Amino acid sequence: MKARSKARAAARLAAVQALYQHAMENTPVASLLDEFHRHRLGAEIDEDQYAKAEVAFFDDVVKGVIARRDEIDALLTSKLAQGWSIERLDRTMLQILRAGAYELLARPDVPTGAAISEYLDVAHAFFDEREAKFVNGVLDAVGKAVR
Repeated sequence: MKARSKARAAARLAAVQALYQHAMENTPVASLLDEFHRHRLGAEIDEDQYAKAEVAFFDDVVKGVIARRDEIDALLTSKLAQGWSIERLDRTMLQILRAGAYELLARPDVPTGAAISEYLDVAHAFFDEREAKFVNGVLDAVGKAVR
């Protein structure tokens, strides 16, 4: 994997973690970004070395998801199976879908397949294959709708 690809992959994983923290604690965006910049991105925590992340990309995903959350949530809701709502989703799953949908909506520089594949990788960090397939299905539907 190229250095830029690794840095973007690390940024995506960190963005999902930051979005989760924001959703759970309502951490102000400036404080959230500062915390991740100083203490998480590329840092060593509990003897685990975190990968260097593309900071500008991380910032864009986090700020973009938060700024466009209502639009993203409406889009995601329209792609869920009948009877499902975003309120029923696991909170981590929701952040993965929000971040992936944001990239598909707002980052035309990222190919559709790459965005979906990267968020599948993030899903595998937290969930088993069944949930990863769910991420694939929803983001594929989002990609077809917005690209």
